[in-house]
Amino acid sequence: MKHRSIDNDRRRLLIALAGTGALAGLESLLPSYARGEALSSQSGVAALVAGGSPRPVSLDLDVRRERVAIAGGLGSGITINRSIPAPLIELWEGQTARLRIHNHLDEDTSIHWHGLLLPFEMDGVPGVSFPGIAPGESFEAAFPVRQSGTYWYHSHSGMQEQIGLTGPLVVHPAAPHRIQADREYVIMLNDWTFEDPHRVMARLKSQSDYYNYNERTAGDFFEAVEKHGWKATLQDRLAWNNMRMSPRDIADVTGSTYTYLMNGRHPAAGWEGLFQPEERIRLRVINASAMTYFNFRIPGLAMTVVGADGEEVEPVETDEFQIGVAETYDVIIEPRADTAYTLMAESMDRSGFALGTLAPRAGMRAAVPPLREPPQRTMVDMGMDMSHGAMGGMAAGEMSGMSDGSMSMNHGSMNGMSDGGMSGMNHGSRNGMGDGNMSGMNHGSMNGMNDGSMSGRNHGSMNGMGAGSMSGMNHAGGNHNAMAGMGGMGGMGGMGAEDAGPVVSRHEQGGHGPGNINVAELQRNRLGERGTGLETVDHRVLTYSQLRNIKPMRDRRPPSRTIELHLTGNMDRYMWSFDGVKYSDAEPIDIVLGDRIRLVLVNDTMMEHPIHLHGMFMELENGQGEHLPFKHTLSVLPASRASLLLTADEPGRWAFHCHLLYHMDAGMFRVVRVAPAEAFDNV
Repeated sequence: MKHRSIDNDRRRLLIALAGTGALAGLESLLPSYARGEALSSQSGVAALVAGGSPRPVSLDLDVRRERVAIAGGLGSGITINRSIPAPLIELWEGQTARLRIHNHLDEDTSIHWHGLLLPFEMDGVPGVSFPGIAPGESFEAAFPVRQSGTYWYHSHSGMQEQIGLTGPLVVHPAAPHRIQADREYVIMLNDWTFEDPHRVMARLKSQSDYYNYNERTAGDFFEAVEKHGWKATLQDRLAWNNMRMSPRDIADVTGSTYTYLMNGRHPAAGWEGLFQPEERIRLRVINASAMTYFNFRIPGLAMTVVGADGEEVEPVETDEFQIGVAETYDVIIEPRADTAYTLMAESMDRSGFALGTLAPRAGMRAAVPPLREPPQRTMVDMGMDMSHGAMGGMAAGEMSGMSDGSMSMNHGSMNGMSDGGMSGMNHGSRNGMGDGNMSGMNHGSMNGMNDGSMSGRNHGSMNGMGAGSMSGMNHAGGNHNAMAGMGGMGGMGGMGAEDAGPVVSRHEQGGHGPGNINVAELQRNRLGERGTGLETVDHRVLTYSQLRNIKPMRDRRPPSRTIELHLTGNMDRYMWSFDGVKYSDAEPIDIVLGDRIRLVLVNDTMMEHPIHLHGMFMELENGQGEHLPFKHTLSVLPASRASLLLTADEPGRWAFHCHLLYHMDAGMFRVVRVAPAEAFDNV
């Protein structure tokens, strides 16, 4: 039986009070820390990006363990310069940075500058790029600042990231922003637990759903029987039992132990930022949590996304976006009314939220929306082959074995058909799409696309699938950047139905070792899909397929090599890895300096994984032609296949890992070595 602590009940009460708008008077009950005094969190002033004239930056960062008031209680945290979260660091493109870290702990520490391009010796990963910083020792990270945008920094030692050692980092451009703002705020999201992180890991190892208080009950079973019948319900339960997961396993660690913070502030107090009506405001949103995906929205106010992972993108107007662990988004908002707006960062599993307010005057508050219903995983997330009547639209093998006759279509016309763009269409009446190239297309005949059936076709504009993305197809014919963003081509019928992107491959033989209990029979292109829990909301939601870099690709060479990695896991035993091999047993991934690489990530698990590559940006093949967006962290959806391009132009040893802290600690981690070819001759 799981234990619900008094502290947990107290946190839930505070969240409930926030949801009713009963915030007045609670501020006085909060500790001084939460009011911006003493060991202060990122207050409204500290979250304000100051800017100023370009200049070199020289800073001292003192790392200490201290007793702090945080999240409605007292805990032991790791501070930088007596602050949790750590202070905002502002740098300037084209200048130099000298960041001196002084370790006052009784254990080793480190700081990784997440997303920055720098010499690998400065990257801050113990055992990979440097030894770490021993107790009483110091380390200077000195490097030229080569980019601009929104980034963050955090420890890469043990579980220190979970207990406070995270901070925002803003790099100002050498030239003025294309889109100017009157005011800029950092919005940094964290998850905080009063438990020792190693205790959290031990509990996950002994019972992977320890923190999940939303598992299915007997009542849920009989409700499903009433809705779907005995046969469908039993088949559904058996399928999930075989996978040793629950459709409600959305997050490993939840609000049962976490309090979600915005700029260090408890949701009952909330962070506060001020504005003047008619101002243009840039919000730099950073997910600096250890394990939590957030769905971010501002009820009553549209957002225009102008940056992703530090890189400028073509503006996309939206009402909500999902931000994976370690991702960043820049958004522009233009509040015109003399009223307050709530910043709502809801955990993906709906177990809690981080909260803030933008207002013309201090103390103003807007209504706090209630938590939405928890989402559930579906058969799509399981990667199940539902071709025997349970899958609406295209059959599970829909992209295999397409004959020449059934594939007489202009692939160039399929670019940009994202986020359900074909949903609701009469599949028998597609005449006129791409000059009639899809007319008479028999979707039942698309099973089993053989090697020769697509030879001679023009695949040049089928962006997003990558050479490794359509196994069984003839890859000799050109650029297979395959059909990214064609979300919604056929949802899952039956229980847990949802629109899903096209099947791009079937799983090859082999289960990737004991570290993998799941095998996604079918892999989908899911870049055009909304994030988990946002599938049916009645407003606009950002998808990866919409991101478009403002600059064209610098390296237009075709990739000379494809590296395919499977994201693998055993939820029952809490084992996570690449290709079923944990980090301690894995060999480095060697890449010749200067090579152009296609990296294909296949998620064989039923959970999202934010995959981060240090030292280099990856270009996401999402259907945007020569304007592929740069990503340093990519959230890979369950049972999906994503393709990225990489120019290996940064020599050194680079970490490559899942940014879910406990997954990384369990073994989902590799080292990427980039060096001249001759360096590998002697290996």
